[in-house]
Amino acid sequence: MKLEQNDKSLLFSQTELPDVFFTEYLSQATGDSIKVYLYLLFLSKYNKDVKMNDLSKKLELPLQNIQDSLKYWEENGVITKKNNGYIMNNLQEIELHKLYKPKVSLSADTLKKTAENQYRAKAIENINNEFFQGVMSPSWYSDIDLWFKKYGFDEEVMIALFRYCYNRSALHRNYLQTVADAWYKNKIKTFNDLDIYYEKQEKLNKIFKSIARKLGFSRSLTQYEEAYIEKWVVDFNYNMDIIEIALKKTTSKANPNFDYLDKIISNWHEHGLKTVNDVQKFLIDLKQKRENTKELEKKTGYTNYDQRKYDNLNQLYANFNL
Repeated sequence: MKLEQNDKSLLFSQTELPDVFFTEYLSQATGDSIKVYLYLLFLSKYNKDVKMNDLSKKLELPLQNIQDSLKYWEENGVITKKNNGYIMNNLQEIELHKLYKPKVSLSADTLKKTAENQYRAKAIENINNEFFQGVMSPSWYSDIDLWFKKYGFDEEVMIALFRYCYNRSALHRNYLQTVADAWYKNKIKTFNDLDIYYEKQEKLNKIFKSIARKLGFSRSLTQYEEAYIEKWVVDFNYNMDIIEIALKKTTSKANPNFDYLDKIISNWHEHGLKTVNDVQKFLIDLKQKRENTKELEKKTGYTNYDQRKYDNLNQLYANFNL
């Protein structure tokens, strides 16, 4: 016996969506993925059978988009694949499990320390109010606590991390963690460290633009070109005055490249040159040596190389490999 539901009841039925969908899943999912999920949630109430092609036509989405969306929700544990379809998992149970699992491993000392750390609690409250309008999902609390332990940031840096990502419309976990990793690699712990880092980045950005302009680039520098400049400025501690001396050496080249510049500047660093005067004296001395060599060759007809005779070819090849 087959029972059918009266379509008129659709006027009075509702499809419930828990708030955790908005706080945990909405921001990171694509529009197509959200569209697919909502329609599957609607169909699941009626235990409807639906084919991929029908779903594609109904939602006016390419079949590949439907498949990608199903894979996305499956990877995030929102749906579970079966032989004959999918199970729509309870989002509230998923989030409850996330919250319960880390708390099982917390020791009494850790809980006591957390309770006593009023300043940190105040910082988390500020994050909640400033960036989540007071409705931050409970799972964020566990993540923030984990990041405090992992990166060793003080409270002001943690708030600055959220503000940085919020201002770039990228307030989701993956981006937050990417930025946090970058700050950690730059040894940022305190807000003073962060100030120094910002100053360094501002200095680098000005040098990036200056070098691109002087080289006549109408494009932005690539990531690899910026890495060269960062080596010159941060590792070698060279300022723009020294770098500009190297830039002037590219005027005779049709297509100046950063490999050429890097060889020049790295050579200066290997010779222990630290100031503009050091570099200029080095170049003058080098020029003078070349002129002296040419003058000597002109007077004596002697060129500075050895003409050798090799009776043993193995010895010749050995010298080439040196």
